[in-house]
Amino acid sequence: MTTRTPEQRHLLEQVQQIAEGLGRSLAPFCEVIVNDLLDADRAVVAIHNNLSGRAVGDPATELGLARIADPAMPQVLANYPNRFPDGRPCKGTSVGIRDSHGNYVAALCLNMDLTPVHAAQALLAQFGNTDGSAPVAESLAPAGATAIRQHIDGFAARHGTTARALKADARRALLRELKDAGLTDMRRAMETVAAHLGVSRATVYKDFNFGGTA
Repeated sequence: MTTRTPEQRHLLEQVQQIAEGLGRSLAPFCEVIVNDLLDADRAVVAIHNNLSGRAVGDPATELGLARIADPAMPQVLANYPNRFPDGRPCKGTSVGIRDSHGNYVAALCLNMDLTPVHAAQALLAQFGNTDGSAPVAESLAPAGATAIRQHIDGFAARHGTTARALKADARRALLRELKDAGLTDMRRAMETVAAHLGVSRATVYKDFNFGGTA
C-alpha cells in the first residue's frame, strides 16, 4: 500500500471534494476525474459524470504517467483536444496538485463532451446556409469516419436535436441519407454510426434494414 504523508492525504481528500462540486455544476456534459499520482496502477479515485467508461481503480493515463515522471511538467494543461473511446470529441483540462515539497500528489481532470457544441454549431451553420450555384461542380466533403460523423451531426441539427437523442424513425431516415450519400459503403461505417449515435451495431443494422435501404 502506498505510504502518504498527512499533507498528501489531506490534499487528495480536498481535491475529491472539489471534483464532486465541479461534477455537480458541470453535469452532464463534463466528466471530472481525480487521479492519485502516488498510486499509478490504481490512479482513479473518483469519477463524476462518467463519459469515458473509466472506473475507480483504473490506472493512470499517459498524461498522468508523464506528470509522475516529470515534476517539471506544467501544473495546468488546459483545453487540449481529445476523444472519448466511442469517437466523440472532447476538450480536456488537467490540473496537477503538488505538495509543499513540489511533488505531484494528484491530478484533477476535466473532459468536456463537445458533441452538443458541434451540434449547435451545425444548427447555426444551417441558418447561414446559402443556396447558390457555381460554374464548376466540386466536392469539399471530408472522407471516412469524419464525413459520417459530420453528416450525422448536420442531420440532428436540422431536426433540432442531438445525434444521441434521435429516435428510431429519425435514425432510419438518417441511414437512408447516409446510403444515398454513399457513406454506408465505407469501411466500418456501421460501427462509426453506432458509436456516434450511442446505440449498438445491431440496432443500426436493424434500422438500416427496416428502412428498406439494404
